[in-house]
Amino acid sequence: MRLNISNFLFKASSFILLAFCVSKISLGQELKSISGANSPNDDFNPVSVGNQTILFTRAFHPKNLGGKNDPGDIWMIRKDDAGNWGNEIHRPDLSTSGYDLPLGMEDVLTLLILRNENGSVSIHQFSKFGADWNYLRQVNLEGLSTLQGTITGRVASQGKILFLSGKRSDSLGNEDIYFSEKLGPIDWGKLESLGPAINGKGQEVGPFFQSETSLLYFSSNSHPDATGKDILISKKLENGWSSPVKWEQISGRGSESSILVLSSTEAIWSSTQNSDGFADLMTFSEPQDLIVPNEFENYQPIAPESKVEKVKPVSILKKEEKVENPVLQQETVLAPRIEEEIPVSWLVMDSKSKLEIAYELEWQKGNDPILLPKESLASELKNLGVTAAKVTSKGYFPVWVSINALMPKGRTVVQLTKAETGSALVLKEVQFQRGTAEFEGKETVTVLEEIARFLMDNPSVKIRINGHTDNVGDPGLNKQLSLERAGKIRDFLTQLGVEFENVRISGWGGTKPISSNATEAGRSKNRRVELVVE
Repeated sequence: MRLNISNFLFKASSFILLAFCVSKISLGQELKSISGANSPNDDFNPVSVGNQTILFTRAFHPKNLGGKNDPGDIWMIRKDDAGNWGNEIHRPDLSTSGYDLPLGMEDVLTLLILRNENGSVSIHQFSKFGADWNYLRQVNLEGLSTLQGTITGRVASQGKILFLSGKRSDSLGNEDIYFSEKLGPIDWGKLESLGPAINGKGQEVGPFFQSETSLLYFSSNSHPDATGKDILISKKLENGWSSPVKWEQISGRGSESSILVLSSTEAIWSSTQNSDGFADLMTFSEPQDLIVPNEFENYQPIAPESKVEKVKPVSILKKEEKVENPVLQQETVLAPRIEEEIPVSWLVMDSKSKLEIAYELEWQKGNDPILLPKESLASELKNLGVTAAKVTSKGYFPVWVSINALMPKGRTVVQLTKAETGSALVLKEVQFQRGTAEFEGKETVTVLEEIARFLMDNPSVKIRINGHTDNVGDPGLNKQLSLERAGKIRDFLTQLGVEFENVRISGWGGTKPISSNATEAGRSKNRRVELVVE
């Protein structure tokens, strides 16, 4: 049986936002950044998780798990007893090297997080345990995989409704807002559009629904006279949504989005106020009464324009000319512009200095090289069965870039590690069968063969292989397993011709984690093999 969104969206309550003396309040409204003013990062989609704590997404920060090109990790800020916001804290236990977005609390203990890893969009539950979060499971949401672009949104109405913004084939504009209703502990209903009352021909992003007032806040550049993205408000009515109204108190300073209303005197939002394109989290310097519109009109669909054909002047036909099925000449209608695919381009840099370096690139089809130009079309590469690109530079360890990690627009950034004393490289492609020192996957062998070739070409380079595990199980057995895995790699390299004395090994077990062992995602990062130049 289909759930009716009106059962959840929602009884208006007595949460009243006062609106007096608009001009006077507007004059005294000073703003402050709570996430680092004019920082070279993109901060957006704040959600409250209780205890005066806000989670948000921060893109392009060098501490993100994917480095400064990471499209979004989860960060945290907390307000102290004096009412001051503290410093931003990275939450690697909630993040991946892909795109991570906090959606808010499904209930008092359960956090929802959206992830986009290599084009695969998913939502996961995390359980609150003190100051930590434990990974629970992935949830099911029909239609989630159809969303593209930078997805934003929040869970609302005590975890019963989820609002998401993204681009899909039925979008009226660039990004539209959709909703899904909760069906069970891990099951959500099909994503459905909020329709033309909310969605226009531009962008509608950052939805936040306040169930106490039945108000939907969102950012849009579709409305008349828009110069950037403004905060609009629509009210849930019995027969749908009201016509959106611009929130004058917040809008107009720059490009605003991702509004989060915390109380009748406090709100946090994402704002871009300069030309660098990066957004900060903003709030009022002092508490301010939020001046929210209190009158909303029913949305009236725009009547379709009359289909009157515009006719260009035509010459008069002579009487003796017989014309069958005369066709009036219409004004030319331009077909939609199809965006032309551009070739893949590259930015290869030193991982330490961040300076661009010369490089060589070899496309690979499985384990076999294939001769193609560096700047090829991604679609052609996939059609030819190309699986990865090997990027090399003299004196640097090689790196493999999956075909799915190529940037369709802009340059694909690759950071190479120089083979100098102290340099460390995590061998992400080297995998072992669980609980053993036996290699798993053809990619493991391919990568180790390339490392062997590099070491034989550079006989003065001496390395140490460090094996690491998570902290699950007996510490002594974990240390033994990590040492056996490091030894397995050394044996493989020496069999290919690398000098035995040039490869040392260590096994650290679970004593040197790089992520929280409280979650499977964190434990997966801790199970690793590192190559260190000595």
